[in-house]
Amino acid sequence: MERSKASSKLLEENERVVITEWRLAPGAETGWHRHAHDYIVVCLTAGKLLAETASGNGETELKFGQTYARPVGVEHNIVNSGAGEFAFIEVELK
Repeated sequence: MERSKASSKLLEENERVVITEWRLAPGAETGWHRHAHDYIVVCLTAGKLLAETASGNGETELKFGQTYARPVGVEHNIVNSGAGEFAFIEVELK
């Protein structure tokens, strides 16, 4: 089954950060990607995300306002496995 693609909107980029808003409809995915920078995520909605990785998949229940950070090199595909739209802000640290 083909999934719809997440939408992204670049909010700001300068010599220190890249700030992007991501929105995923139910079942939508980001597509496989590798992070070139350390990054921080701030959840704008609550819901479930499925992280598909080379070593296995994991689903996480996230809350509005929840934050998390990951290191450079993370490779995954993120899928909205919840019933409603999921949105977050991603801050990449250059």
